[in-house]
Amino acid sequence: MNQPLAYIHPQAKIARNVVIEPFSTIHKNVTIDEGTWIGPNVTIFEGARIGKNVKIFPGASISAVPQDLKYKGEETETFIGDNTVIREYVTVSRGTDDRDKTVIGSNCLLMAYVHVAHDCIIGDNCIIANAVQIAGHVTVNDYAIIGGSSAIHQFVKVGAHTMLSGGSLVRKDVPPYTKAAREPLTYCGINSIGLRRRGFSSEKINEIQEIYRYVFLKGLNNSKALDLVELELAPSKERDEIINFIRSSDRGVMKGYSY
Repeated sequence: MNQPLAYIHPQAKIARNVVIEPFSTIHKNVTIDEGTWIGPNVTIFEGARIGKNVKIFPGASISAVPQDLKYKGEETETFIGDNTVIREYVTVSRGTDDRDKTVIGSNCLLMAYVHVAHDCIIGDNCIIANAVQIAGHVTVNDYAIIGGSSAIHQFVKVGAHTMLSGGSLVRKDVPPYTKAAREPLTYCGINSIGLRRRGFSSEKINEIQEIYRYVFLKGLNNSKALDLVELELAPSKERDEIINFIRSSDRGVMKGYSY
């Protein structure tokens, strides 16, 4: 159902039941899977790989050349997962030779004016609110929620099931299952409401909370805190995920709670 006022390059691969509204432009080397809706005035550049039942609203720009002076025209890609919604004037840049791709997962919501830079990896079921600016090489894991007008520094990692306050300046990594707010960005407890909504038991939430007491509330450095967590708390998927996230952090993690 392609409108005559849309431009679709003859080499683009478009499923039969994709809807492309007037004044949108689809470049070559693009694939769009079935059930997807491309609103008016959308531009989809080379290297875009768009999944099923995606909705892309007016003014969005997908898979544009990276805003990176090191980019030399290498062939890279942008992946948009199934059932993701991309609202008005979102910009998503394709990858560079660092990761060769930018990825937005499935079932995500990117609200209006979000920018996702080159080589970012956004997991599944993420909500990124209005005007969030995500620099290059950032990783955001599944079920993260990022409040409006936040800015995320390049190479930062945001853990799964986190919730970041609106207007956050994210210069350090944010460990999984946490809430973060204030300036500088600070641990504000675990995302217990979000975890309950996603089926985590009270026992599991208490376990995660106890791990972060060691990490953020006992006045220990990270190495000592993690050693004690391993020594004193029973192994579990969540415990090991938190330990591995913090130990593998290149930028360091956000600061602990303080009055």
